[in-house]
Amino acid sequence: MKVCVALDLPTQEETLTLIRTLKSEDIWLKVGLRSFIRDGEFLLKKIKNINPNFKIFLDLKIHDIPNTMADAAESIVGLGVDMFNVHASSGIKAMKTVMERVNHLPQKPIVLAVTALTSFDNASFEAIYKTPIAQKAIDFARDAHNAGVHGVVCSVFESRAIKASTSEAFLTLTPGIRPFGESHDDQERVADLARAKAELSDFIVVGRPIYQSSDPLGVVQKIIENI
Repeated sequence: MKVCVALDLPTQEETLTLIRTLKSEDIWLKVGLRSFIRDGEFLLKKIKNINPNFKIFLDLKIHDIPNTMADAAESIVGLGVDMFNVHASSGIKAMKTVMERVNHLPQKPIVLAVTALTSFDNASFEAIYKTPIAQKAIDFARDAHNAGVHGVVCSVFESRAIKASTSEAFLTLTPGIRPFGESHDDQERVADLARAKAELSDFIVVGRPIYQSSDPLGVVQKIIENI
């Protein structure tokens, strides 16, 4: 299991301060929409300058027509990131088109497909997808697996079932981790570190419990000690 720290801070300087604080740790860093729109490629380069061993997950959740997604994926790979994601609801054809493009490039980052966002509860999810989360997440994961995608973004509660329905080697990245029972905030399907381990998560995403702490390095080190 790998720790992925979400860089969702209000300013670039706060983000860079956090990264410098964590520069000695073997972790992944998640750059999402807010940070990437604001700071762009500069932030990605700065991360590698602070510690070239940091792994970068660019979390942009690409969702468009197949060729546009593939074009975007090629541009993302050119940024030198180690992992990025697309939406599984874009469909098998779109995901296959992305993977065909990525597989022809010299650099081959991990590609994940988003199933159901952890901000959904079952009622709000069913209102859109007309299927319970537990089933639709597996359907999306099977589509992604059949398209050649490396894994999915899902909640902890779908992780084990997704692996059982695809492959043990199929990766699951689980956001909404509150490692030691911290506040849920705006997330619905959250879990602690022990549950993430039990459900076989490959990557856990932790944000506010780290960057809102007075001792973010201590929190990261405690998480690593417990996995």
